[in-house]
Amino acid sequence: MKIFPAIDLFDGKAVRLLRGKYEDMTIYSEDPPQIGRDFAAAGAEFIHIVDLEGAKEGTTPNFETVCRIKEASGCFCEIGGGIRSMDVIRKYMDAGIDRVILGTAAVTDRAFLEEAVAAYGEKIAVGIDLKDGCVAIKGWTEKTQITAEAFCRQMQELGVKTIIVTDISKDGAMKGTNHELYETLSGQFGMQLVASGGVSTIDDVKRLAARGIYGAIIGKAYYTGAINLKEAIEAAK
Repeated sequence: MKIFPAIDLFDGKAVRLLRGKYEDMTIYSEDPPQIGRDFAAAGAEFIHIVDLEGAKEGTTPNFETVCRIKEASGCFCEIGGGIRSMDVIRKYMDAGIDRVILGTAAVTDRAFLEEAVAAYGEKIAVGIDLKDGCVAIKGWTEKTQITAEAFCRQMQELGVKTIIVTDISKDGAMKGTNHELYETLSGQFGMQLVASGGVSTIDDVKRLAARGIYGAIIGKAYYTGAINLKEAIEAAK
């Protein structure tokens, strides 16, 4: 299993939200590229980056910071948050970003998603954020009536290779991840599944790896010291 340590960006800083609430924000660093270097030094090969401002506004206010993280770390970098046009995808791809994550746009603009997958194939991932078992959009501020299973089925039929599934209720809460959800989805679908939200112990990592999950995102647990990144990467192997 691949470990994706996370950097959430707001105003050029590395932050974390609690359960997706912008008013519950903690600033962890004013130098995100240095965090990228720290990740690489711990043995990380992958980094998951989210532009939180972009997720709300549909813009790319942290574009330069994203590029600096990629350059500083040398890791495989994926970026999500506010990517709602082919121009923005092209902008990130031209800058050397390895994978782009579509969230809101994958739900609200199916033609755009199809065009992106046709043009960039496995370099397009879809982020599925779940609130009470249904897909949430616009920086987790709006809940749809689409269930996780129904949406995953649609994504698989469209040829999406990687899905990043976040249980918002677990995100940043440090109370463990939703193992039942990931076991159910991995049993039903053949896409690369990345578990996100609440991965807060080495036990979480080991259990997900044993289930054959493709990847796990580690966020707050790294910043608070609850998970040693080097140890997590070893456990995931």
